[in-house]
Amino acid sequence: MEFRRFEPTIFQFLEELADNNNRPWFQENKPRYERDVLEPCQAFIRAFAPRLKKLSPFFTADDRRSGGSLMRVYRDTRFAKDKTPYKTNVGIQFRHEMGRDVHAPGFYVHLALGDCFLGAGTWRPDRASLGMIRQAIVERPARWRRATRSKRFRACFELAGDSLKRPPRDFPADHPLVEDLKRTDLIGICRLKERSVLGTQFLDNVAASFTAARQLTRFLCEASKVPF
Repeated sequence: MEFRRFEPTIFQFLEELADNNNRPWFQENKPRYERDVLEPCQAFIRAFAPRLKKLSPFFTADDRRSGGSLMRVYRDTRFAKDKTPYKTNVGIQFRHEMGRDVHAPGFYVHLALGDCFLGAGTWRPDRASLGMIRQAIVERPARWRRATRSKRFRACFELAGDSLKRPPRDFPADHPLVEDLKRTDLIGICRLKERSVLGTQFLDNVAASFTAARQLTRFLCEASKVPF
């Protein structure tokens, strides 16, 4: 299957899944899931691969049905109060090639009814990686500002995620970038309209947006001691 664009049926299926989030309905409609969600997403991943390589050769676009860039539709409900078995969004994660061994940055595409966005950066890094990133911000503040305050970055992205209420231990409370040092997620979020997701320029638009976050991703990779 060659990717041209996402069809409205991807959102129609996700909407119906949200209203019928149970195993009997999903099993009955699994052929629709494969036709309207799985296969178009695999085609998107394949089509995006050469654009991803232009951003960095160390990130992977893997179109496998399981264990690749497309995140599982099945929810892990073992420790969750919400026992609904299926995710009602599409998550596509272009991981760093070392992402399975260390907490490395990545690029992310999120598609859900009324909630579509792109992400770039590091979500919930482990303590050691977070410490190295904070130290890099302190040592290279000008580069961090260029990565996160440039006109190009801010035209697409805003920094998001969780933060500490107080400055982290061993870092100065009066540092000019203390609000960034308090972050426990180092991610940029770019909000999308559904009509842009369904447009014929979506591949190019995603590539352009991720390019705007390239300096952030490079900074985080270098701080985390992984290649970019």
